[in-house]
Amino acid sequence: MITAFDMLKTAARNYALYRQTRDEIANMPLDIALDLGIYRGDAERIAREAVYGKAA
Repeated sequence: MITAFDMLKTAARNYALYRQTRDEIANMPLDIALDLGIYRGDAERIAREAVYGKAA
């Protein structure tokens, strides 16, 4: 049985991972971002999809 506390822990862990991923993408050197085909301005969307899944 999942408790409210477990749900809060999971949400906090996911949000921390989202922020870390977003910040790493946003601060990535431009040449590396271009090599990977990533636009750093899309860091929030990319991080959200990576952590929470693609929105329907």
